[in-house]
Amino acid sequence: MTVNINFLLFNGFETLDLFGPVEILAHFESHQLRYFSLTGGLITSTQGVSIMTEPIDAMPQSGILVLPGGFGTRTLVYHDAFIAVLKHYAEHSEYCLTICTGSALLAKTGLLDGRRATSNKKAFDWVTSVSNGPHWIRKARWTADGKFYTSSGVSAGMDMSLGFISDLYGAEKAVTIAEAIEYRWNRDPDDDAF
Repeated sequence: MTVNINFLLFNGFETLDLFGPVEILAHFESHQLRYFSLTGGLITSTQGVSIMTEPIDAMPQSGILVLPGGFGTRTLVYHDAFIAVLKHYAEHSEYCLTICTGSALLAKTGLLDGRRATSNKKAFDWVTSVSNGPHWIRKARWTADGKFYTSSGVSAGMDMSLGFISDLYGAEKAVTIAEAIEYRWNRDPDDDAF
């Protein structure tokens, strides 16, 4: 059975937040990677990288939802329509993974209330000011609480994605992927140097 891996994007997303996990999750068994935004069309990262997206109403209800962070989250966190759509698809997803300040957007939905979560340490004070519902963990490379995974800043999304694959398929699979892309995986979610 094909696994839908759905990336929800917005203008001002962080490039590595998206493409780091894309590189890793593309190794998923029988997968289909798709990219969505509220209205579809061309979406541009903070660094000026553009990607064509499908409109949100084309997103499958099931599968894995992945949400990057980036400077665009600073205004998007107050965008009620986006937060409502995010809540709907995060509730129906089998798993929901956020990278960097993407956790601020997910926290705004209330779905992280009472759950362990983390975010980019450079933006940690801002993220935690958005919602006091989650149990925010400052010293964490990534967290996993039920179906929700959150990672620290930028490159931590790659460690979290490998950790997610390890949880689902075993550490050997994650190590094989890390070796294939010549990436030194930080396997300990609590080992956070930042």
